[in-house]
Amino acid sequence: MPLVEFVAGWISGAVGLVVGHPLDTVKVRLQTQSVYRGICDCVVKTYTHEGFHGFFKGMSFPVLSVALSNAVVFGSYSNALDYLTPSHSSSSPLSAVFMAGCFSGLTQLFVTAPIDLVKVRLQNQTEGRLNKYRGPMQCVAMILREDGVRGLFRGMWALALRDVPCYGVYFLPYELICRMLTEKGKQPGNSAVLVAGGVAGVVTWACATPMDVIKARLQMSGGGGRVYSGVLHCITVSVREEGVRVLFKGLLLNSVRAFPVNAVTFLSYEMLMRAMTDSSHD
Repeated sequence: MPLVEFVAGWISGAVGLVVGHPLDTVKVRLQTQSVYRGICDCVVKTYTHEGFHGFFKGMSFPVLSVALSNAVVFGSYSNALDYLTPSHSSSSPLSAVFMAGCFSGLTQLFVTAPIDLVKVRLQNQTEGRLNKYRGPMQCVAMILREDGVRGLFRGMWALALRDVPCYGVYFLPYELICRMLTEKGKQPGNSAVLVAGGVAGVVTWACATPMDVIKARLQMSGGGGRVYSGVLHCITVSVREEGVRVLFKGLLLNSVRAFPVNAVTFLSYEMLMRAMTDSSHD
């Protein structure tokens, strides 16, 4: 994988992560804990008991490791798209965009699963509840000691059901909107990239939220949360006890968070790629 894509992926992913992490923390807590009456109640209680720092719990580990996951996503997507695009075509068919996106979602699973698990465990440590981890490395060590290597991939099937199709959906509206807002033969401008990236994020999270809820609950299973035997058991129990609406917990937050996070991520990536590509040609 080219070093340029790795560097651009790390920086753009880190920028997007910092922008969206506070709302992501609130979203995860709403999905996995029943002590909050809603978004505002969760925000108020988090700030009251933990201060501003509470919204950034679990962020250090993903920021340090997002280099690899983002580089895998963008690198595998661009390589798969090149492979699937006919040599005579001036632009990739949308079917190829979707398949390349699904491929990128598949390739990043083994990188993302342990990172996301640790993030969710740390985000769920509230005042007087589940404070068993002092930091990300101790969290990893405890999971390995209690459950072995397999424990780091808890909830991976739900993550796969979320990410593989949703990464296909992710790149599809981005490419489509960029083409609509860009003159033929030209590169998309910054405003087009911002809009396309933001819309792509909202559309993707609208599709991903149901499995995101199940993924988060399975990741907390064995980490202080309720224990589930698998994806189907978690879905069945959650829907039976809380109704179908449980699958859409965090949808509003995901959508609100998705626009700025993905707009910034795509814009950072495109700008960095152009800058580093141009400098390498000088």
